[in-house]
Amino acid sequence: MAIDKKLLSLLLLVSSLSSIASASFSDPDSDSDLTNELASLRSNSESGVIHLDDHGISKFLISSPTPRPYSILLFFDATQLHSKTELRLQELRREFGLVSATFLANNNGSDLNKLFFCEIEFSRSQSSFQRFGVNALPHIRLVTGSTAKLSDESGQMDQSDFARLAESMAEFVEQRTKLTVGPIQRPPFLSKAQISVIVAMIVIATPFVIKRILRGETLLHDHRLWLSGAIFIYFFSVAGTMHNIIRKMPMFLQDRNDPNKLVFFYQGSGMQLGAEGFAVGFLYTVVGLLLAFVTNVLVRVRNLNVQRLVMLVALVVSSWAVKQVVYLDNWKTGYGIHPYWPSSWQ
Repeated sequence: MAIDKKLLSLLLLVSSLSSIASASFSDPDSDSDLTNELASLRSNSESGVIHLDDHGISKFLISSPTPRPYSILLFFDATQLHSKTELRLQELRREFGLVSATFLANNNGSDLNKLFFCEIEFSRSQSSFQRFGVNALPHIRLVTGSTAKLSDESGQMDQSDFARLAESMAEFVEQRTKLTVGPIQRPPFLSKAQISVIVAMIVIATPFVIKRILRGETLLHDHRLWLSGAIFIYFFSVAGTMHNIIRKMPMFLQDRNDPNKLVFFYQGSGMQLGAEGFAVGFLYTVVGLLLAFVTNVLVRVRNLNVQRLVMLVALVVSSWAVKQVVYLDNWKTGYGIHPYWPSSWQ
């Protein structure tokens, strides 16, 4: 009976050792293997951002037990939403790549493999979006080595931090991971080859430009250029173009009641479409051009009847334009504009 117990204990010991050995030699997804595979995928990317799909998320995050020796910063993307400029997905993706490239440039050794920058695209990773509980973009989330549930939103980057683009992303990474990203390394606006070509063109063109300047034959000496520029700046100012650029206002909207119709004028003082500004700016420009024509050109006409006729037409058109502006302002804001006559006229 004693021999049987010893034999049984020996068999259990051998079985345990064989299972441990087989697990250590047959498990291809060990921590070191996963880290090396991520590093290999990163080396194949220009900016160091790894493209993952549902299989990659399962392999590197779900199947890998915690604590993992690495953290993953995920950028959630959707190609079908790139046309919505207000989301700025393409711009944020470029900034995300800059942060990744800067991290690679400023780190080496063991710290380099503690954090990997990855992205997943909705059309190829819908189940992963559901696992993370992501239902709105833009979205960036840090999955640390101790994160067990992918639905944990503690690693989500706040929406307000996207305003400063790559700098905010770098601060987020440094605060959460205690790793150093460093100053963002943005590519130069012009490459060395482009700068060389521009310098060569300037050197070649300089003698010809000086010759034309001395003769007064440049565009800067053409009064028509200055006239066109003044009209453009006037229209740019009165059309609210700067407001449209800063607020990124659309030219028109789709009618909610009838998708086949477009709305060019929005009734309400809280919003102004681009088409509204251009329409009002056009009316203002017409009045301004007529005033300039009457005061600078018409006064040189010697025929008194022609002067009177043109002046009458200018007054009628200007009155109509001003009336349209007042009508649009009243329709949009509800405020009325009333004339005030001199007391002696009453």
